[in-house]
This record gives sequence, C-alpha cells and structure tokens, in this order.
Amino acid sequence: MKITGERVVSPTGGFNPTWQRHVAAYVLIEPFLGLGRVLDLGCGVGHSYHRLAPRETLGVDIDPKALEGQDRETVVADMRALPFDDASFSSVIAVQSIEHVPDPERAVAEAARVLEPNGAAVFVTPNRLTLGRPDEIIDPYHYVEFDPDELRALCAQAFDKVEIRGLVGSDDYMELFSEERKRLDRLLRLDPLRLRRLVPRAVRQSLYDRLLRRYRGDVDTRAEAIAVEDFALSADDLEGCLDVCAVCRTPLVQVSIGA
Repeated sequence: MKITGERVVSPTGGFNPTWQRHVAAYVLIEPFLGLGRVLDLGCGVGHSYHRLAPRETLGVDIDPKALEGQDRETVVADMRALPFDDASFSSVIAVQSIEHVPDPERAVAEAARVLEPNGAAVFVTPNRLTLGRPDEIIDPYHYVEFDPDELRALCAQAFDKVEIRGLVGSDDYMELFSEERKRLDRLLRLDPLRLRRLVPRAVRQSLYDRLLRRYRGDVDTRAEAIAVEDFALSADDLEGCLDVCAVCRTPLVQVSIGA
C-alpha cells in the first residue's frame, strides 16, 4: 500500500520506529487478553495479529484494501457499527484507531457491546500531550486525541473498570522522537497565525503524507535499529508517555450511544 500518515504499512527506513512502536503495543497488551477470540478494531494491514497467537483474531477495518492478503478472517466494517452479536468476543483491541473517528465514544460502546462479560477491551491511542502540540491536533488523520485522564473518562462511559498505562520508549527511540518534534516545531513556526486550520482536511492530509515520505524516507541506521524491545508499559509519569493504554473490564450493558 502507498505510505501515508493514515496507517502504518512499512518498516523500511525512517518508518521503522513507528512500525516497531505499533508492534510493541500488540506485544505489551497481549498479557491482558483472554485466550478466546480477539476482535482487532481498525486493524489496518494486520501487521501484528500473529503476536497474539495462539488466539484466533478477527480483523476489522473500513478500508477493504488494507485487509487484502491477511491470513485470517477479516470484515470490512465501521468500528462504530459492528456487524456482530452481543458478547461474542473474549477480547477486543483497538490499537491506534479510535483517534481516527470523530465520535470515538461510539466505537468504545460497540466494543463493550460485543465483549463477553468477563472479557477485556484494550484501547491504545497517542498521548495528545506528547504527540504534537497539546492544544492542537496536528495529524490531519486524527479527529480527536486524548491525554490519560481523557481516555479514562471516555472508557468509563462503557466499562466499570478502567486501568490506564503508558507506553514509553527507550533513550534511543526518544532521541529520534525528539528530533522529529524539533523538526515539527520549526515547520509550525512558519505559520504563527495557525492559518493551517483553514485548509481543507484532504489537502492537509496530502501535504502531511508528502512530508512524512520526505523526512522518513532516508536511510538512518539509528531508526533501523529500533526494535520492539525499545518500548514498555508503565504506570509512572502517564502525562509523559508516548501512547495511552486503557485496559477495560466489566462492560456496562446499559450503554447506548445514538447513531
């Protein structure tokens, strides 16, 4: 698939750190999941479902091209209106996906509906306090972003028990991350009035994709050396984490989110 900012599709070159960060999310949340069937929401190209073996996984994405070639059952569907029966999955995961819809509360409610009463749902999403700017969504593919407290509050609408963890990176990863942040700050300073907010989303997405391919396309041995082991889950310094992880249990059966 064409490399864009919408989804992770390649571990090559400067894209490897982000790829490994996504893979690490699957590896690190695996212990929270039951042994039954797992629903993988907004799964994209399905780069890491094998990390959940021997569990059976079912991938859901709204883009049929993203699901092509995956060696598992997949369904083209909107995570906010799932075509599955109530309480039909042992676990539900959504890794880097709920930020891509304007009404993530509907996706969380659907996850609660299809989850078995004793199951676990895990949501992993970028921490808005560290991703771009805390007061502005820079990624044009994101409709909403969360800090740890905000993700907890969102999930508490649909689950009785919500535990928050933060995905953190090694010194090697954070060196690369800091360099990208400095580059972003330099670009944003060229638009002090934030006129970028007036640009149509589709145009911003196209520009964003071009910048990603430009700055991450070069060979960087430091980036290529980043691996899953460069990441961990922590309960400390949640505000400073890279991604926020909500482990949710005991779905509230009375949840009802209007269409």
